Amino acid sequence: MKVAVLGAGAIGAYVGAALDRAGAEVHLVARGAHLRAMRESGVRVLSPRGDFSATPHATDDPAEIGPVDHVFLGLKANQYASAGPLLEPLLGPETSLIAAQNGIPWWYFHGVPGPFEGRRIEAVDPGGAVSAVMAPERAIGCVVYAATEIAEPGVIRHLEGTRLSIGEPDGTISARCTEFADAMVAGGLKCPVEPELRKDIWVKLMGNIAFNPISALARATMAAICRHDNTRALVVEMMRETLDVATALGVDTDVSIERRLAGAERTGEHKTSTLQDLEKGKPLELDAILAAVVELAELADVAVPTLRVVNALADLLNAHVTTATPALAAAQGGAR
Repeated sequence: MKVAVLGAGAIGAYVGAALDRAGAEVHLVARGAHLRAMRESGVRVLSPRGDFSATPHATDDPAEIGPVDHVFLGLKANQYASAGPLLEPLLGPETSLIAAQNGIPWWYFHGVPGPFEGRRIEAVDPGGAVSAVMAPERAIGCVVYAATEIAEPGVIRHLEGTRLSIGEPDGTISARCTEFADAMVAGGLKCPVEPELRKDIWVKLMGNIAFNPISALARATMAAICRHDNTRALVVEMMRETLDVATALGVDTDVSIERRLAGAERTGEHKTSTLQDLEKGKPLELDAILAAVVELAELADVAVPTLRVVNALADLLNAHVTTATPALAAAQGGAR
């Protein structure tokens, strides 16, 4: 099995190292100091489950790799539309795209019988720009429950969780899913093939949709948000509205708001990825997490007043970030 990891950051390099350990032919696509370290010394994983090292091929040029069986996408959802030049050399007739992203994916209504079948979600596929680069029929969904970070270039610290659930948009248990899942398990990870992956998407989204934008707007950790009575109440209301949208679209999550809150509290003084991006001056990955749900609520005729207000505030914050980013890059000498 030949796999390319496009965007071999914290999660991508972790998955690539596990697949390499399982005996797959793995190619990591990265850049900068992280790429240089992986070229020189491979990937070192520090984990409470046991440290290990792997030496997959690493490059910044996908043309060196050629067509693969699977592309594992470690990019953020807001980078998908511009990924065409990187993806093109990796795609053969049967290449799958395993999209490890937070929030609502661009393929959400692909393979779903009913009134919304094939409908494009503008927030995550503006003007069809993502579908033009990533054909929905190539997509395998992926919900990541593992937490990792780049401790230093070439070194991944695994914090908790080893589960990455995958699934076909049409709910079938396909040979391509089974092949990839078997390799992940052989590499030491959990990778269930879920016939109802959309349920996993909404369960994880319940936390992301509330904590990610609030953490950026309030510059607060997850534990701090839970401790504060007013923001805790805001989280509950955002989760409730999110569940209303999921139910209207035919998805029953079977997870209570109290359970999701308890899970968030256990993470402690953790900064969400959105807050981390804000502190680094990076664009905020909130279209798939928040704006898409507001769009789906309108489609399903569900009232989500709280989500709308938070989305408006977060969108304004993101506009300030994206406006300031070019100036920040210039001040730093254009560093990427």
